[in-house]
Amino acid sequence: MSELKLDDNYWMQQALILAQKALEQGEVPIGAILVLNFNIIGRGWNRSIKNHDPTAHAEIIALQQGGQILQNYRLLNSTMYVTLEPCIMCAGAILHSRIKHLIYGASNIETGAVNSVLNIFNHSKINHKIKITSGIMDRECSEFLKNFFQKRRHQ
Repeated sequence: MSELKLDDNYWMQQALILAQKALEQGEVPIGAILVLNFNIIGRGWNRSIKNHDPTAHAEIIALQQGGQILQNYRLLNSTMYVTLEPCIMCAGAILHSRIKHLIYGASNIETGAVNSVLNIFNHSKINHKIKITSGIMDRECSEFLKNFFQKRRHQ
């Protein structure tokens, strides 16, 4: 695999593939991957509806897999790519996992806890700092969600 493919767009495309899995299962199409040393150590897509579990968000599932792979709840030096800005639950889990970098595509103007509604990562009492990058493949990530909700409204 060439170095050119290992940029943020490449990894976000991998998260979008997982969002497609969520869509195929009737879930809100959000995908997340956790990367460490150019390897995916966690993959997740929304499964809340199928699993009857409000915590079965893409980010949570990817973090759980990463923890199992590393045999540690601290996911130091890893990077998470997620197609939508995390909600407060997922942002809290990301914070507790101690990842190094969070990269997301579309902003979440209703429940985003990174920049849109809240910003828990910049709270003065939080001691772990995570690098945040937003807007990677924003258009593609937004279109996935927009199309999903348009179809839902017509049903």
